[in-house]
Amino acid sequence: MADAERAKRLRESQGEERKIDWRKRKQGRKEEKKKWKEIKLLRKLEKKRMQELVEKQNEEEAKGKEARGRHYTVSVALPGSILNNAQSPELRTYLAGQIARACSIFCVDEIVVFDEQGEDSKSVEGEFTGIGKKGQACVQLARILQYLECPQYLRKSFFPKHKDLQFAGLLNPLDSPHHVRIDEESEYREGVVVDRPTRPGRGSFVNCGMRKEVQIDKQLEAGLRVTVRLDKQQNPESRTQKGIVVASHHPRTVSGLYWGYTVRLASCLSAVFAECPFKEGYDLSVGTSEHGAHVDQAAIPSFSHALVVFGGLQGLEAGVDTDPNLEVTDPSVLFDLYLNTCPGQGSRTIRTEEAILISLSTLRPKIDEAVKEASGR
Repeated sequence: MADAERAKRLRESQGEERKIDWRKRKQGRKEEKKKWKEIKLLRKLEKKRMQELVEKQNEEEAKGKEARGRHYTVSVALPGSILNNAQSPELRTYLAGQIARACSIFCVDEIVVFDEQGEDSKSVEGEFTGIGKKGQACVQLARILQYLECPQYLRKSFFPKHKDLQFAGLLNPLDSPHHVRIDEESEYREGVVVDRPTRPGRGSFVNCGMRKEVQIDKQLEAGLRVTVRLDKQQNPESRTQKGIVVASHHPRTVSGLYWGYTVRLASCLSAVFAECPFKEGYDLSVGTSEHGAHVDQAAIPSFSHALVVFGGLQGLEAGVDTDPNLEVTDPSVLFDLYLNTCPGQGSRTIRTEEAILISLSTLRPKIDEAVKEASGR
């Protein structure tokens, strides 16, 4: 009986030990689970803190870039009729190339080609006749300017074979900052949206002239030209690169880069002003003429959007005379400043492509001074 009692007590004791051991293990699991929760929470807080730090750094970097960005624009307007002074289709093309080069060198943001001969051309789309020595000069000039501004790897996508561009391949390249080589590193790139299916919730693919396509953050229509900002961190093993779509002026206003020019056709001289793409219009207009005031005596005020207008063979007077919307005869009344940018010239005439180089080189230090004064306020 005593043995049975001892055996019973032993079993009870072992059972209690097992219960105590189970409770300890349970308590240990609870403590371990609590510990992992704390570690997970700490990791989450650390991740959030790092994310906030990165966002703060990005904001500071954006502010720094904003400080070095360029917020003013310079536009140039000239008549397309200057091509009619060229003796052959080859020389017409070369003249357009000279204008594109001059405007790129001086970081012109917009080129306006206005009509002073009543051609009333408002688009470069479609086929036109008379592209030899005469006719449709505005359209041909605008088309060649657009062709040269477009990066080489995008030209086949946007410029089908056309008679106006027959000799454009012989022109000197603009070599602007947005004409990026295939392996050249650049924060921004111009691209064309390709017709390629994507997964739901993913952005379109863009050909940016690199060895890999870029997947952007938005779904866009195929064939659209876009400006892409590439992500700084890229996975070298990925088949594609990552980027986001930004406004075409973003490289200029944020990073201070010259990112090419836009081309606009105007049916007459007054339409150059009336159809200005900027909401506030041109707050500084400069007319160039040998009858204008001496450029050395002129001071350029602060501005946001400047326009420099050049005349053709007969000067700005011809554009004023043929404009149905103008009742004035003196071109000087149309501009804030009417300047002779090459006083004491040794030739009876200065060709428009020469006038652009002369005028922009003369006005550039004055423009820089006006911008510095405005930013210092």
